[in-house]
Amino acid sequence: MKPSSISAEALFEEHRTALRWEWVAGHAHPERRFDDAAVRDARSAADLVGYLNYIHPYRVQIVGRREVAYLSQSADETLERRISRIVTLEPPVIIVADDQVPPDRLTAMCDRAEIPLFVTAESAGHVIDVVRGYLSQLFAERTTRHGVFMDILGLGVLLTGESGLGKSELGLELISHGHGLVADDAVDLYRVSQTAIEGRCPELLINLLEVRGIGLLDIKAIFGETAVRRKMRLKLIVHLVRKETMEREFERLPYEPMYEEILGVPVRKVIIAVDAGRNLAVLVEAAVRNTILQLRGIDTYQEFIQRHQKAMDNGGEG
Repeated sequence: MKPSSISAEALFEEHRTALRWEWVAGHAHPERRFDDAAVRDARSAADLVGYLNYIHPYRVQIVGRREVAYLSQSADETLERRISRIVTLEPPVIIVADDQVPPDRLTAMCDRAEIPLFVTAESAGHVIDVVRGYLSQLFAERTTRHGVFMDILGLGVLLTGESGLGKSELGLELISHGHGLVADDAVDLYRVSQTAIEGRCPELLINLLEVRGIGLLDIKAIFGETAVRRKMRLKLIVHLVRKETMEREFERLPYEPMYEEILGVPVRKVIIAVDAGRNLAVLVEAAVRNTILQLRGIDTYQEFIQRHQKAMDNGGEG
């Protein structure tokens, strides 16, 4: 689920300090919101904010140095027509950046049409980056999954499995090997683009790992700053199962990579059996290394098949 809208007032207050902007016109309706349909149809935050453009309706219009020059250097009649066209786009907010002074007619139009007008000395490019990043997080489709989310060798890895299989203990061992914790128990997953899932830790659980028999551990306090991460892109799911489940439901040598779909995005998945004497941390690291090779186009299983076929062909010739 994702929120359907945000008010101009909320956007202004969220970045009042960072962007040092002023609200100079269009105060009548601070609750003015993004059009719900525009938010629902937007494929990314880039569809919701950008430079002044007469094609894309319902998005935050950024007016920088060039756009102000384009408007200001027009004849009065042309200027009036160009500014009036902005109204038909129904922008939730107009932001004048680059330390520019908005044309008087633009300010008057915003007051008449009740469109919030913000002015900032920050560069237009920086404003776009900040607002897009904020909207990307705000409107991203999201879900919560149970598991331990980690940074292993630079890859975002979600450890999942039945309760009682030792996911948190495995996470602790991996942390002691130098890998990083993102979240334990509950992982918030966001689809930040058409092909990318980002995992973060709920505020309540930041830096915490629960281990049976010990309780809650503050990983940042125990292992230091480098042992925790704020967020990671999810690239691999490692699912832990009991040995009997593995033998009953899964192939010993999967002939092609497995995937699990999360928020409409396929994520690579491996299954590891939990059994006495197995070093799960080493197995997880090996699975991650193998995934990195696969992402680089190196498929060990297919190479083995080719080698096997070649050996059979050579044997047949003999």
